[in-house]
Amino acid sequence: MMIRSGLSFRPGCRVSAPTLMAGVGLTLGLSIGLDPARAADTFRQLKQREIRTKIAGMEFTDEVHWAFVFSRDGTLPTFSMGTKRVGRWRIDRDMLCLDRSISGLHCYEVWISGNALQLHEPGVEIREEGILQKPAVRN
Repeated sequence: MMIRSGLSFRPGCRVSAPTLMAGVGLTLGLSIGLDPARAADTFRQLKQREIRTKIAGMEFTDEVHWAFVFSRDGTLPTFSMGTKRVGRWRIDRDMLCLDRSISGLHCYEVWISGNALQLHEPGVEIREEGILQKPAVRN
């Protein structure tokens, strides 16, 4: 059996199983996106005052499918696959509460690392992830 992983094997060359597995693991890890630089990104949870300071007047988006615009007056224009709706947002203690009318009111912990933002709903494993940026101009 011939293995091609960037390591050169010569006939008769013996490689120990742990060494081979470490090489295969490293190759697989890098190929599926386990970038050591990204692993160093640390998210921290925002508190009440920080949430308002960071998100008011900003847009939370995945840059392709959806965007939430946190207007300073508490309105929440949302854009999803070309459809615009308007909801409301508010802060309750250390939670960001979004009323998106269709899905009702949901409150989230807000976690940030640079411009990357995550919304964690307590008791739900799936997180809403995107970036925080100045609102895009839309028609």
